[in-house]
Amino acid sequence: MLLDTPSLYFRAFYGVPESVTSPDGMPVNAVRGLLDMIATLVRQHSPAQVVACMDADWRPAFRVAAIPSYKAHRVASGDEEEVPDTLAPQVPVIEEVLDALGIARVGVAGYEADDVIGTYATAATTAVDIVTGDRDLFQLVDDAKPCRALYTVRGIRNLQIIDEAFVREKYGIPGRAYADFATLRGDPSDGLPGVAGIGEKTAAALITRFGSLSALLAALDDGGADGFPAGARTKLAAARDYLEVAPAVVRVAHDVPVPDVDITLPAAPRDPERLVALSEKYGLDSPLNRLLATLA
Repeated sequence: MLLDTPSLYFRAFYGVPESVTSPDGMPVNAVRGLLDMIATLVRQHSPAQVVACMDADWRPAFRVAAIPSYKAHRVASGDEEEVPDTLAPQVPVIEEVLDALGIARVGVAGYEADDVIGTYATAATTAVDIVTGDRDLFQLVDDAKPCRALYTVRGIRNLQIIDEAFVREKYGIPGRAYADFATLRGDPSDGLPGVAGIGEKTAAALITRFGSLSALLAALDDGGADGFPAGARTKLAAARDYLEVAPAVVRVAHDVPVPDVDITLPAAPRDPERLVALSEKYGLDSPLNRLLATLA
């Protein structure tokens, strides 16, 4: 089980009231919410291995170099992400608690959590569940592995299971083609413009017709009109430079140098004394007891 941890703690932050605080008054709603999410996931799915994947770099230089607008609208100052003032201090607490529990926490300099997830998912020799609220990770679903996404849009207790059949039915594209489809369509939430004038339906028709973005570009460069909806060829030609660089931004990395860590889900905390201290400092007894009981 690969956790898109930033996606989950943002969801916890907005789903649990900020009135949930530590003894000294610091909001710990994201911390408590994430711990309860992990307990629910472990209880319902019984994974043997779990990785809490982290953003070591939320806006990697290689993506910004390719498309400068990538996540630019979410920059607070410098190159820092705009994060609610009461969430930012909770992230180091989350990291400390995960470490004391012994749940593998992996972030790699220069990469997003998505890239860590992509690397583990690609290398895995067993079935993989990716827990995320981010549609970008639909590109990793693979029925042959199998690898599926557990999509949190309806809540952690009502996860939507995303497999190739879901992708085909929802978007009208081949089950493994989500990244190519998203490249054409664009994603305003990530600052990806897509191809001007190419909406979701046309993007789906193009990917279905040609099978992949690379095949579509080859047909475009050949100069023929076969398979292109009216007006689409002109729009694609105008966006040729974008289409050359966008795949490196949209596709998650599969070759991140992840550290050699034990990702076995622990039955007991790695550092009980540290965990007790963190629990007392931040008032985490209830969610930690629920999670520890589930792990045991």
